[in-house]
Amino acid sequence: MTVRDIPHFIPGKPTAGSSTRTADVHHPSSGEVQARVPLANSTDVDEAVRSAATAQAEWSAWNPQRRARVLARFLELVEPERENLAKLLSAEHGKTIADAHGDLQRGLEVVEFACGIPHLLKGEHTTDAGAGIDVYSMRQPLGVVAGITPFNFPAMIPLWKAAPAIACGNSFILKPSERDPSVPVRLAELFLEAGLPPGVFNVVHGDKEAVDALLHHEQIAAVGFVGSTPIARYIYSTATANGKRAHCFGGAKNHAIVMPDADLDQVVDAVVGAGYGSAGERCMAISVVVPVGEATADALVARLAERVKSLSVGPSDDPSVDFGPLVSADAVARVDDYIDIAANDGADIVIDGRGLVVEGHENGFFTGPTLLDRVPTTSRSYTEEIFGPVLSVVRAETYEDALRLPSEHEFGNGVAIFTRDGGAARDFAARVQVGMVGINVPIPVPVAYHTFGGWKASMFGDLNQHGPDAVRFYTRTKTVTERWPSGGIRQAGAESTAPATDHFSIPTMR
Repeated sequence: MTVRDIPHFIPGKPTAGSSTRTADVHHPSSGEVQARVPLANSTDVDEAVRSAATAQAEWSAWNPQRRARVLARFLELVEPERENLAKLLSAEHGKTIADAHGDLQRGLEVVEFACGIPHLLKGEHTTDAGAGIDVYSMRQPLGVVAGITPFNFPAMIPLWKAAPAIACGNSFILKPSERDPSVPVRLAELFLEAGLPPGVFNVVHGDKEAVDALLHHEQIAAVGFVGSTPIARYIYSTATANGKRAHCFGGAKNHAIVMPDADLDQVVDAVVGAGYGSAGERCMAISVVVPVGEATADALVARLAERVKSLSVGPSDDPSVDFGPLVSADAVARVDDYIDIAANDGADIVIDGRGLVVEGHENGFFTGPTLLDRVPTTSRSYTEEIFGPVLSVVRAETYEDALRLPSEHEFGNGVAIFTRDGGAARDFAARVQVGMVGINVPIPVPVAYHTFGGWKASMFGDLNQHGPDAVRFYTRTKTVTERWPSGGIRQAGAESTAPATDHFSIPTMR
């Protein structure tokens, strides 16, 4: 396999950067090194920030409709590229081609939302707030902003960050995962081809050195992050300590509550797709199933076991497989460790995916689907995020017990309930202490024009991703209170009923 070199994209062109450090990009299905990516130092970050700051002055002066046309043109250019982007994404991440198309699609939907920026940026206006006084507000860009995005959605999450940021008139620096960096670079190239001025969208590869340079750079006004909770907490605290706006999204432990009246065939279909799709490497994956009552649990586990046994695992470019490899050998070892922990803590291993070898791809990063039953809530396999194709069953005696599990868990990203009882569903949605709720929907990711975000240790910050919150995050509000003396009208001989300026007073605020 020929090893490619993947460049930074600063400003509007490929560049190797000044750092001599690199990282290998593997092909997860074979384990081979397919590319090398440079790891930026502070000098490379400085160059990106300088180019972004210079470009932002021009870009922010474009009217919103003109900026929206660039986004619309980008969407046109992506269409004939979809298959190539999906294959490139799949080859570096390991998710199937079908999953890669979904990754790209959910990102493009946020670009479509951002095309409405002329309407979304409209402020508020009050006429005659006081005698002769009008008050209005405007939303203005922050300047240079940065996004630090994870390996598991190398198209979707960069677009979630970049599209609203640049639509609002900011310039954007993306630090994607060094594990699958090619798609973010290609997206930046397509934005440039769509008419985005060079320097408005920069891509800087790197590890902690590059991240820290962004967090401490005085010209970076805001930072968005998606990844694990420990790093989310670190980035949020560091960014805010340096006077930056930040929203940082962390880990998850998404529960699916299964009521006794649920349609178990529907539940099995939903949970298998949500738990094992993309090899479980999704922050919105269902990783815990909570059947209410022993009878429900026994029936559900039996059906799940039958379905899980039938799942096929193989190379990501094989359209017949249900899911592909994990992203790295380290990821396989981590998942295996959590299965060991669950077994040692007393869980029943119904289906064991450890040690899977795929013929012809013996060095690939594969692990099979695992189903655990009777997982103790004290086990680290329950309290921590596994991020792999492992589904844990935690049995609950009552509805209240089931409600309590996600509500009391450290993470609060997503949750689902399966029931035919509208009253139970309504009560659950109102009371559960989780940020995104699905009712007979296993992965409750909101559509692009609503907002995405979890609670508790799944999110740090005040504003969520995409939807209206994205516009609020990437802009700041300026409020203007104005009056105009009427002398000019009188001097022109026109009648005026406006108060004379010497009688003008600003109303007392109480």
